[in-house]
Formats: sequence, structure tokens, C-alpha cells
Amino acid sequence: MIEQRNGSGFSTTCVHAGARPDQHTGGIVTPILPSTAHRFPNPSGENLYPRYFNIPNITAVSAKIAALERAEAALVVSSGMAAVSTCLLGLLRAGDHVLFHSELYGGTLHLAKETLPRFGIEVDFYDLQGDDFMTRVRPNTRMIYAETPSNPLLKVTDLRRVAHFARSRGIVTLVDNTFASPINQRPVEHGFDLVLHSGTKYLNGHSDVCCGAIAGRAELVDRIRSAAVDHGGVLDARACWLLERGLKTLALRIQRHNENGQRIAEFLRGHPRVSAVHYPGLTDDPGHGIARRQMDGFGGMLSFEVKGAVADAERFVSRLRLFTLAISLGGVESLVCFPCRTSHAHVGAGERARMGVTDNLLRMSVGIEDAIDLMADLKQALE
Repeated sequence: MIEQRNGSGFSTTCVHAGARPDQHTGGIVTPILPSTAHRFPNPSGENLYPRYFNIPNITAVSAKIAALERAEAALVVSSGMAAVSTCLLGLLRAGDHVLFHSELYGGTLHLAKETLPRFGIEVDFYDLQGDDFMTRVRPNTRMIYAETPSNPLLKVTDLRRVAHFARSRGIVTLVDNTFASPINQRPVEHGFDLVLHSGTKYLNGHSDVCCGAIAGRAELVDRIRSAAVDHGGVLDARACWLLERGLKTLALRIQRHNENGQRIAEFLRGHPRVSAVHYPGLTDDPGHGIARRQMDGFGGMLSFEVKGAVADAERFVSRLRLFTLAISLGGVESLVCFPCRTSHAHVGAGERARMGVTDNLLRMSVGIEDAIDLMADLKQALE
């Protein structure tokens, strides 16, 4: 069961934080205010304009995300990669060095390797195990970037350990919290400076909005907002409204994702046609101990390998009835994909092999359907 930490419980925060009821009609839901032109000077005291990230629908949903992450401030942008790139390009300069851990979402990995060096930003990668991130710090290291649990192998980073080391050296810490969501994990509570999300996934939760989110220290979020204004990755009012609506049920959805994820992972681990399961909720998973300390639940994401050749994995997927072969994750419906063809398609075969992203690795986003039905579907497809 997800525990209440400080202040309001998570379901209460999901429903009420940041809400801006309609003052004209008494409606309890934040209205969609799509106007791109506002009176000048504005009664609010600000010059309202969507690209300045200050229209009501943006500020309402940003406040809700900040409250959920226990952060000082938050910002919503047009996609998860917009969140990643705006954070990095907003805080780093030519000559700076940034450390990424070696288990990254393919889009982030491509940005780190192909784009940042073109701006004169030095990039290095550290192994999740041991003290590798400590030994790779340089005098010009300005940021340590983490992703936990990682995509697609669900590897876990010890957030408190990284944050303690970085803070003692004045290094900014940034973590992708997409797989966990703020219901299961709040990196700010463990000392991280900034948190980002592909809000397309669990935050919205209904596979109908593309968005990103950034939360953390107000001073850093302000700097990132300034960069965001220049980059123009704004989220329109209706998308913000849908994101706010999705967030209202986040705690309820995550509780069901946690329950289903655990049951499906245990089912797959015990099946003779499955050779490996990656899920931090399994007691024999390498990251289980750390995950128990810093997470309130283990989520609905897992990855696994079907025994045999790639053709065997393809045959299994073709027989599924409730799981859809699709890109994306974190929605109410259950999805499955081959990371080597989707999230890590732009990563070289050799690099994928080093990471452990094999050609027959399957990533599964377990939805909120009845677990017994999902297990029955997996059983018939495997057997």
C-alpha cells in the first residue's frame, strides 16, 4: 500500500493541488482557456502568452506536478524529450561536462551522443555498479544524469548516494522518473535537484496526450523556463487540461499498476518458457534492495525474454489478445514492444548487446485490467 508521507495524502494532492475552479460559473473543474491573446497590461500583473508558460492551464497543472514531486516548482512542456533537451541545454554550456549513466532511454542516449557534443558539451557515461560515477567526475563536471528504474531493463540507481556525492561537489543532479511516477518515487526527497518525466506516460495515463514535465529547485526551474521560452516547446491549453484530468487519478492508477506488475512479473518468472525477467519488485532482482528503500511501489513496467530465437518471441507476441504490440507505455491498457525496434532502434547493435538489450527482449507496460485475465492471455500465448 502506498503510504502518505508529509502534508496531504497522494490521492488528495492528485485531486486538489493546483486546481483553478471556474470563478465565473462556479464549475469545480479548471476550465480550458485557449486564448493566445491577453489584455495588456493584464490584471494578473503578468504579460500572459502561451510561449511564456504562464497561461492558466499551464500554471495549474505545473503546480499539481510540483506538489506531487514535493518540489519547489515545476514546468510542463510539449514532450518528454523536450523536457530532457530543455533541461540540458538550459543548464549546460560549452566546455561543461555531464555524466550520464550507461542505461538510458534510446532518445536520451542519442541526444547525449549526437547533439550535446555539437554544442561543445563533453559527455561521459558511468556504470550503475560501484563507484564508477565518482571516478569519472572531472573539474568541469556540472551535472550527473540518472534514469531509475531504467528503460528497458529496470535497473535501479541509489538516488541518495548519487545526490550526496554530487551535492558535496556542487554538481547538479537530474533524474528521469518516468517509469516510477511521483507516487512510487520522489527523487527530491532523496536529495536530487531536478526530476523530469515523459508525461505522455503515467502522468497522463490514457495514451492521448504527448507532454513532458520538469520539477525541482525553483532557481533551476526558472533557468530552464527561460530556455524553454527560447526553444518554444509549449504545451497547448487543451493538452494541459487533459494532463491535469489524468493526474487526478494517478494515485489510484499507480496502485493498480503496482499490483498487476508484481503479479505478472512473478507469473513470468515461474514460467518454463521465460528465460529472464527484469523487475525490481522481485526479491532476487539486483536492484530490489535499493528499490525497497527509495520506492513506495515497483510499478507496472517490466521486461523479459522468451526462450528460443527471435521468431519464438515474435510468435508469442502475435498470439496475445489483451496486450497490444505498440510503442509507448504507462497507459491504462497493457502494451508490449521489442525495445531493439522501438525505444532503442537508433542505438547500434553492439551498444545494445553491451547494455543487455537483446533482439528477443520484450518490454511490457502492464495496464489496469484484471490481473487474472492478463495472466490467462500470457499463458495461452506462451503455451
